[in-house]
Amino acid sequence: QVQLVESGGGLVQAGGSLRLSCSASGRDFGTLAMGWFRQAPGKEREAVAAISRSGGFRSYADSLGGRFSISRENAENTVLLQMNSLKPEDTAVYYCAANLGGRDSLRSGNYEYWGRGTQVTVSS
Repeated sequence: QVQLVESGGGLVQAGGSLRLSCSASGRDFGTLAMGWFRQAPGKEREAVAAISRSGGFRSYADSLGGRFSISRENAENTVLLQMNSLKPEDTAVYYCAANLGGRDSLRSGNYEYWGRGTQVTVSS
């Protein structure tokens, strides 16, 4: 069983930055591909970014326009999401997820483990 705990969410003004962190435990972190997803009120959950086991492959949702960056620190069992130039439409609960398949997938169905989420609110 894998446990995921997100942190780093909060309230930020439009144009600002936040860095989300997800700490994993329960399994060798290097065997997990990781992803970030988000869900805004009244909307379906959508993919944000994903990273492969080694960190060599990364994928991003096209809608982000290059504003977000995913990275991982395997020695610390942590995956990060750096979010820059935030917009009010980025307001959502952000979830960390882990998949055993190893690929940087943006499909939520490929992920076996999920965190509880962290709220990000961007004010205009």
